[in-house]
Order: sequence, then structure tokens, then C-alpha cells
Amino acid sequence: MKEFSYTIKDAQGIHARPAGELVKLAKSFSSTVTICKGAKSGNASKIFAVMGLGAKQGETVDFKIEGEDEEKAAAEIEKFMNENL
Repeated sequence: MKEFSYTIKDAQGIHARPAGELVKLAKSFSSTVTICKGAKSGNASKIFAVMGLGAKQGETVDFKIEGEDEEKAAAEIEKFMNENL
């Protein structure tokens, strides 16, 4: 299992456009990608799970990636977060 945390820098937090792109990216891997904020967590390949976190600027989200391509998935998702949120 790979894990990393990311603090949201975008002034709008995780909003519709990057959330949709994150879901699309998470779906492209065979690994299970879980996104968490506090006590809330969900499958990052589900738009309602990502948007339901209500992650705002300055808040930290945690990712847990588990599966056969977890190394690649973790690297690409972390890169996406740094470039888009």
C-alpha cells in the first residue's frame, strides 16, 4: 500500500473540474484509490465520494493506494494534485 497526504492550495478547494479529472485518473489504474479527509473517506474513482469530502483550501486530504500498479498510481495522482490543486 502506498500513502501520501496533500494540502489543498487551490482557492476553490476540490471543485468540479479537477474532481472530475481526478476521478478519471483514479479509474485508469487497477489499484483501489481511497481519498480521506478527517473521518470521511471514499473511493477516488467516484465523483460523489470526492466532492462529498468538501475539501477546502488549506485542508489536507490523504490518499491510500493499494493494488498491482500502486507505485505508478501514487506517483501520477500526487503529480496531478500538485499541478491542479
